[in-house]
Amino acid sequence: MRFLTAAEVHRLLAFPALIAALRQSHRGPAPAVETSLLQDPDPKSANRFNVLNAWAAGEHIGTKLVSIFPGNDASGTGLPSIQGVYVLFEAAHGAPVLVADGTALTLRKTAADSALGASYLARLDAETLLMVGAGALAPYVIEAHRAARPSLRRVMLWNRQIDRAAALRCQLESQGIVAEVAADLETAVASADVIACATMSAEPLVRGAWLRPGTHLDLIGGWRPDMRETDDEAVRRAEVYVNARELAAGCGDLVHPIASGMFSWSSVRGDLYDLCNGRVAGRHGNEITLYKNAGGGHLDLFTAQYLARLSATP
Repeated sequence: MRFLTAAEVHRLLAFPALIAALRQSHRGPAPAVETSLLQDPDPKSANRFNVLNAWAAGEHIGTKLVSIFPGNDASGTGLPSIQGVYVLFEAAHGAPVLVADGTALTLRKTAADSALGASYLARLDAETLLMVGAGALAPYVIEAHRAARPSLRRVMLWNRQIDRAAALRCQLESQGIVAEVAADLETAVASADVIACATMSAEPLVRGAWLRPGTHLDLIGGWRPDMRETDDEAVRRAEVYVNARELAAGCGDLVHPIASGMFSWSSVRGDLYDLCNGRVAGRHGNEITLYKNAGGGHLDLFTAQYLARLSATP
């Protein structure tokens, strides 16, 4: 059994190759998945503990144990809001084969999932990327989108707390990525070709009225019904895609416009299985596209399987 630290996971999971591996995994059958969620017994706390299980028949079984502590980002501890560990078993005899840092795996697979969606849905000539949110996930989302769309030359950053956006800019510049902090979100949205949101917001941030034709909107936060990153108008104006239909059904960015009658579940054009298998075409013109990244244990399993193949290579 192999044990992989966070540094090893990050080193092995380079985005261009990881995006390609996820694309190939989606061309096969979907694993069986099951998720359990525990809430902090303290009713005032937003902390949660997730167990995400997935089983690819005849291949592997995987489970991720993950803690979600939203207050960590602002706690001064240096700890991310999402932490965990991943355990991979082979499915022939049930033997464990890999234990990997779950935080690093989650950061990489989440960003790569959004970038895989953008590879089908963002314009080929997209030049400007706006990152909404400056948490632990943000630099990975930026790196992954730039891997999927090398045409992205300009990076803008927006965060409610502007000092955190400035800190992210310095981090990116230390990696050779030039970025600028946007003071006004509406102005930034109106000038962006790709907008990626990775926040814990409970209220819409990106307004549909601000979006230009041809924009691609990538929503990573808002995985619960009481969370959302955009408004009903954005969903109404956009051609909507999701990473996995059964998971996106509980996400606030779709729950609210469906409840208001502005959108219907049948209007979702496709998910990643559809896109990767050519059952839907993705972008076909200058439309606004919206991609809801709802995560999921199947993505963790796909990533862990790829990681196991890489770590077994001498």
